[in-house]
Amino acid sequence: MRTVRELLTGLTYTCDQGTIDQEITDLIYDSRKEFREGSMFVCLTGMVYDAHVYITQAIEKGAKVLVVEKGVRAYKGVTIIRVSNTRYALAMISAAYFDYPARKLTIIGITGTKGKTTTAWMTKALLEKAGYQTGIIGTIGACYQGRMIKTKNSTPESYELHFLFDQMYKAGCTHVVMEVSSQAFMTCRVVGIYFQYGIYTNLSPDHIGKGEHKDFEEYLFYKSQIFQNSEICIANADDKYFNRVKEKSTCKKIYTFGCQKGEDIWAEQITCLREPDFIGIYCKICGVYQMGLKIGCMGRFNAYNAMAAMMAAYLLGVPDKDIIEVMYHMAVRGRVEPVHISEKVQLLIDYAHNAASVESLLTTMLEYQPKRLICVFGAGGNRSKLRRYDMGEIAGRYADLSILTADNPRFEEVEDIIADIKVGMERSHGHYIEIPDRKEAIRYSIEHAENGDMIVLFGKGHEDYQEIKGIRYPFEDRKVVEEVIYEKRNSKRDCKSL
Repeated sequence: MRTVRELLTGLTYTCDQGTIDQEITDLIYDSRKEFREGSMFVCLTGMVYDAHVYITQAIEKGAKVLVVEKGVRAYKGVTIIRVSNTRYALAMISAAYFDYPARKLTIIGITGTKGKTTTAWMTKALLEKAGYQTGIIGTIGACYQGRMIKTKNSTPESYELHFLFDQMYKAGCTHVVMEVSSQAFMTCRVVGIYFQYGIYTNLSPDHIGKGEHKDFEEYLFYKSQIFQNSEICIANADDKYFNRVKEKSTCKKIYTFGCQKGEDIWAEQITCLREPDFIGIYCKICGVYQMGLKIGCMGRFNAYNAMAAMMAAYLLGVPDKDIIEVMYHMAVRGRVEPVHISEKVQLLIDYAHNAASVESLLTTMLEYQPKRLICVFGAGGNRSKLRRYDMGEIAGRYADLSILTADNPRFEEVEDIIADIKVGMERSHGHYIEIPDRKEAIRYSIEHAENGDMIVLFGKGHEDYQEIKGIRYPFEDRKVVEEVIYEKRNSKRDCKSL
């Protein structure tokens, strides 16, 4: 157990009531959790909730210390600590509560609009091949020593982060690769975490709207924080916003990657490659590494993700032979992930859920010269309508057929979301049909595919749920595809092919 005084190290605060020399039994920020008698309750204020409202319930459950950012009434026998920002305080307190586990690890933080997840898993695979015990935290979840833990966000709340760091350290990890979202910087989740290596992949307009960033300038500002919270940065010099995001850099050194000769690592001759036992890309890598490289991930853009991971690997001493082997066999769940359905038709699953990533995905698919490109997608509910319009326009421009369906409708009606997507579709005169039930949409795409077609299910990627009216129902695109194929093979359904 730790005293309140110890946990408040480094914070500016006022003790409005009680004593800071008492010990606490637990640290809680969610009033729905089970409390132990003598717990500290940190009252977070969010966009839609305010934990200060639940103080009475927390005390009834056993809270003896409150950390607040508002004036609250006195409670008998309760210590009240007031700070200016409880989210910032939670990050600092969590680090102290778990005895600063981030300081015991080499942490590689990755930020950017696209490529965070793929770059993170590539980096993890390279480090593990070289013998480093490596954990990962990101969109797909937290993984270490064969354990997979689901996480709510790409970058979890600060308490969960330090809990995971602590668990990874105790399990023998020496390195952690983590995705760092702009929201994580904005909401203080990574306060107090110093990245030995920070990676910047790219930037394009996204996450702008109610509940996210107010405008692109704010989004850019928070993405740029990686350059002020890292000892060494690795950055995409080809990105159009590179010079802006690095303007106020305080890191010791910036290593660059791109497709221009003279970067620390650069790629030449990037080509899409399709062989009987391999599909992905080939490129010639120059700079700190000199090699011809086959990367088992589809799309020229994956050369950038690979270079980012390879630069980190180089700085950590990963040899050439490990790079070549890992990259050849590389595959990332839900990221241009192939799912075998027949010898005639290729189906892929991807997490693309904004205009930039959708355009990148679809232009990539076209480079593999499908007979037809068929898209199955929707859009998230309670998110920017602009994103839906743009996704619809892009899909209409590149796909031969779009099947508009559900994604995570949340508290909106699927039909209303589809109506927004159709606005964009009309701009590019795309051909589409509507099948609101996602499983039936997937079934239709498979049963009506023709020899040489490529089907792309995008928007959900690795997700294993569908969020409807506040409830997450089990739903995973890969499993649904498998179910459809199984049902097709065991039914008398009349299909055009397959």
